[in-house]
Amino acid sequence: MSEFPKTITVPEAGKEYFGLSRNGSYAAAERGEIPTIRIGRLLRVPVRALEEMLSAAVKAREVA
Repeated sequence: MSEFPKTITVPEAGKEYFGLSRNGSYAAAERGEIPTIRIGRLLRVPVRALEEMLSAAVKAREVA
């Protein structure tokens, strides 16, 4: 089993990666700024997708 979780909660993602509050995290997820998947009623953030999104943003900034 992996040492790191494959998904985390929206508030965890917002706080750890962006320094957002719980409400700010859900607002960013609703705007599509934090990638999410829904499992029944549960909203989770796939860590790999989030880190790839951040890497792409950094690379795009380096090119510009």
